[in-house]
Amino acid sequence: MEILDTVSLKPYNTFGIEQYARHFTKAASVEELKEALLWAKKKEQPTLIIGGGSNILLTGDYNGLVIKNELQGYQVVSDDDDFVTIKVAAGEIWHQFVLHCLKHQYAGVENLALIPGCVGASPMQNIGAYGVEIKEVFCELTAVHRLDHTTKVFSKEECSFGYRESVFKNSYKDQFVITDVTYRLQKKPVFHIEYGAIRQELDRLNVTELSINAIAQAVINIRSSKLPDPAEIGNAGSFFKNPSVEQSQYLSLKKAWPDMMAYENADGTMKLAAGWLIEHAGLKGYRKGDAGIHEKQALVLVNYGNASGRELLEVCNLVTDTVFRKYGVQLHPEVNVI
Repeated sequence: MEILDTVSLKPYNTFGIEQYARHFTKAASVEELKEALLWAKKKEQPTLIIGGGSNILLTGDYNGLVIKNELQGYQVVSDDDDFVTIKVAAGEIWHQFVLHCLKHQYAGVENLALIPGCVGASPMQNIGAYGVEIKEVFCELTAVHRLDHTTKVFSKEECSFGYRESVFKNSYKDQFVITDVTYRLQKKPVFHIEYGAIRQELDRLNVTELSINAIAQAVINIRSSKLPDPAEIGNAGSFFKNPSVEQSQYLSLKKAWPDMMAYENADGTMKLAAGWLIEHAGLKGYRKGDAGIHEKQALVLVNYGNASGRELLEVCNLVTDTVFRKYGVQLHPEVNVI
């Protein structure tokens, strides 16, 4: 393990924000991860764990040790006629894992194609898209405690999954480092094409026989058309969660804005489309200096070049304030502000 001093984090966050880590290292094994955590404990340094850097907004230099999780590898835990269970190292790129599943015809994650980031972030965020969430294929995960360096296995129930939430964003926030995640995938697929955008794209592709590959391609096409490539323009994908409101508030909003988009949750509340709220608040395409809101997708904050994290945070606050004043609905960032 090599500890470097004063390292730029620009290559390690998809916003392309130029901030510095006081100390920086990469962990390619659980042993190196524990060694780095022990070093930080001895030096009384806080730690920040990063994977793909696709879900963070850096608003200042990090005065501690940044550890880049580079754990790699796949392991088939069990395999029968109906299911395959695979343990995946946390540093693996999420989309590469999806492609691996498509290659072997393992179903369950095709709707989650092209989501940026690493495998370790998937349960932390309970990532989801187009009617599917990671909790539906999640089996268990392994994590290392940051202070005593013990290893713990978390079951699905212990993760307390919610909408873009888990125990690791709440009561266990900053207490554990996820080292691997185990998924249970289907060999006899159940297709999820409830979202109109997927149906339309499948029709456009002239798909006559459904398959997980066709659905994944449709999702890839949709995401590519709506979301900017971080290699071309700095962003972290969808910046805000879709807010949920009570039926009574939704009916009141629907009366004022008849074309407002919403989906009913299992608990009877209504999930509003944050992108619709932002766009109809007049903020789509907003720009101040190099910080702004994408012209094609109002959910996405973008760095047009040399925006600072604080400038992007100002745009975030403008969005939340404007949406609340207009609709009485509070938006919350999906991205972790650091």
